[in-house]
Amino acid sequence: MGEEEEPGWEVEPDDEWGVAVIATVGRQLRLRREAVALRAADFAKAVGYSEDMVYKVESGKRIPRPEYLDKADKLLDAGGLLAAMKEDVEKVRYPKKVRALAEVEAKAVELQLYDPLSVHGLLQTPEYARALLMMRRPAYSDTEIERYVTARMARKSVFERDPAPEISFVLEEWTLRRPLGGREALRSQLQHLLEVTKLRNVELQVMPMDRQEHAGVDGSIEMLKFSDGSAVGRSPALANGRPVEQPKHLRILELRYGIIRAQALTPRESTSFIEQLLGAT
Repeated sequence: MGEEEEPGWEVEPDDEWGVAVIATVGRQLRLRREAVALRAADFAKAVGYSEDMVYKVESGKRIPRPEYLDKADKLLDAGGLLAAMKEDVEKVRYPKKVRALAEVEAKAVELQLYDPLSVHGLLQTPEYARALLMMRRPAYSDTEIERYVTARMARKSVFERDPAPEISFVLEEWTLRRPLGGREALRSQLQHLLEVTKLRNVELQVMPMDRQEHAGVDGSIEMLKFSDGSAVGRSPALANGRPVEQPKHLRILELRYGIIRAQALTPRESTSFIEQLLGAT
C-alpha cells in the first residue's frame, strides 16, 4: 500500500498510555477541523489521504505519521499545536515492549549483551533486521515488520548518549556467516559491525564455531547496570526469561557472561575475524 492509504500504524490495545495519547491527538485533530468548518472528505483530499483514514486517525484507531500532523497543523492553522504532538506520537509508534526496553537501555551505564541466534538488535542494519523479521512464523504483516524495524533502529540512540555507556557484545560466528536477506545485506551488516568496533565505549567479541567449550548453551544474556549500583538482567534459562534484579540471579548471569567473554576471541581478534569474513563474502 502507498503512503496515501497508510498514514500510520495501529496502537496496541494493551498500551494504555499509547491509546490515551492517540485518542487525545485524534480528538484535537477533529476539533480543529470542525472549528474551521472543513469536511473530512475535503481535509483528506488536502492532506493526501483517504477519508476513511482521516476518520480512523480522528477516532484514535490509527497512529498518524509526523508529516500528517505537519500538514494538518498548516491546513487547520493550529499555530504549531498539532505539530508539537509529534514527540509523543513518535514514541507511541514503537511497540510498548520495545519502548520500555529502550527506556531502560537509556538509563544504563553498562550493557553486557549476548545473543546466540542472530546479530544483536542494537547492532543490526535495517536490511538485516527486516530480513530477520520476515523469517518469523507465524508471519508478520508488512506493516508490523516496518514498525518493528523502525523501533529497532530507534534503540540505537544508546550509542549517541553523552556520557556514553560501556557496551559489550558477544556474537556467534555462525550469525556472521548466514546471509539472511542475501549476500549484499550480509556485507552491509559486516561493514556496520566494523564501524561499531571503532567506538571507544564498545567491545565486540566473536565466539568461534570451533570452540569445544561454551558457557552460552543456556541462551541469550542481557545485563544492564545503572549509576546507582543497581542492575537488571535477563536470560531464558533464568526465572523463565523474566527480568531479574536479585543479587543471586545477577551473579549467575555475570558469571556466565564472564566465561563466555573469556572463551570468545578478543576484541582485536574479533575485528580481524570480521574483516576476513567480509573479504570472503
